Amino acid sequence: MKRAGFTMIELIFVIVILGILAAVAIPKLTATRDDAKVSREVSNLSTCVQDAGSKYTADGNISDINTSSSACSQLKCFTISSTADGNITVSPISSTTNDCPSGVLSQVKTVAGKNGLLTSSGGAKTHSFGGSNVTY
Repeated sequence: MKRAGFTMIELIFVIVILGILAAVAIPKLTATRDDAKVSREVSNLSTCVQDAGSKYTADGNISDINTSSSACSQLKCFTISSTADGNITVSPISSTTNDCPSGVLSQVKTVAGKNGLLTSSGGAKTHSFGGSNVTY
C-alpha cells in the first residue's frame, strides 16, 4: 500500500527542529539590532562633534548646533548643549527611552568613552573648539 504525504510524527519532528533553530537565531538577531543602534548613535555623535568644530571654524559660533547639524538632531541617547565661547557639552540622557533602552545606553556610553566623545567613565564631556585648548 502506497502512502502519499508525511506521517504526523515526521511533521512534529520538522516543527521541533524549526523551533530549535528559531530559538537560536532570534537572540542573535536581537543582539545584532542593538549593536547597529549603538554604532549609529556613536557615529552620529562623532559627526555632531565634527560638525560643531566645522561650524565654529566657519562662523565662530555654534549656538544653534542642535538644529544646524542633522547628526545632532538624530541623537537618541545624548543631549548636546552649546555656549557662545565655542564649547559644546555632550551628556548621556539621564533615563532610558524606547529609542535608547538601558542596554543600548550603557553600551553607547562605553563605546563613546573609549572614542573620547565622553569621559572614560561615560559621563558628560565638554569639547572646546576655540582658543588654544582644542579637544576634538
